[in-house]
Amino acid sequence: MLILIIGGGYIGHRCHDAWVESVISTDRINSKEDVLKLLDEHKPDVVLNAAGVRGKPNVDWCETHQLETILGNTKLPITIAEACQERNVYLLHIGSGCIFYGDSPHQDKKWRENDMGNPTEVTYSRTKWATDLVLSTLPNVGIGRIRMPIDYIPSTNNMIDKLSTFPKVIDVENSVTIVDDMVNVFYQLMEKKASGIFHVTNPGTLKHREIVALYEEMVDPNHKNEWITNDDLVKQGLATKGRSNNFLASENLAKIGINMREVHEAMRDTMTKYAELKKRGESSDKILTC
Repeated sequence: MLILIIGGGYIGHRCHDAWVESVISTDRINSKEDVLKLLDEHKPDVVLNAAGVRGKPNVDWCETHQLETILGNTKLPITIAEACQERNVYLLHIGSGCIFYGDSPHQDKKWRENDMGNPTEVTYSRTKWATDLVLSTLPNVGIGRIRMPIDYIPSTNNMIDKLSTFPKVIDVENSVTIVDDMVNVFYQLMEKKASGIFHVTNPGTLKHREIVALYEEMVDPNHKNEWITNDDLVKQGLATKGRSNNFLASENLAKIGINMREVHEAMRDTMTKYAELKKRGESSDKILTC
């Protein structure tokens, strides 16, 4: 199975390094013709869209760069999908669980794949939700939503690095995606050419306190931080908009025979590997190809 990965960010390169039969394109895409050229050149069996705009240093950037965010997170995926439909090539688009805010209306408070998103304010979340609404109507297209990716490779994009370097950390609980498991799930979804929406999150939830405690146990026992509430994040001027916090139910993966490790088991395994790399002084710059 030849996989064409579109997008040269952390997730794109992480997948490319894991899949022998993959090619990655960082070419700028302005039109359907640009995508058709890539498809005709590489002749992939499937396409993974790992391109998108998150903003630097964080999603607050999107609030002052709305048009760039819309072009990168909504127009670009639709353009890629248009070309894939024309060539009859399966597309797996990486979505985000950040389209949900707070508890769901279900008794267990978990959001299902077909629930309607509720991103009323945040530009990043609204652009990701808009794309889901459009792409989920198409055949031969899958959407893999991820949440707060956690990896064993030290990186500024890794939730472990973010939480361990912030002097103030919000005290919340969320569904998360362990990157090792995500890579395997994405591959299986493309093998099956599975259509629809899939929550690519590990079963269970994690508190930020649990992640930090594991970091202090395995990596740095001298680490210190201040705990604040999600509301404090905005009140103290640390963010312009509140962050998405939610629990996701991953029902559609199980329906097609794909399973992920329980989140606490996967988190401890990931932190063990992370600690080893930190001891050796290795990071994504050394491990991932560019």
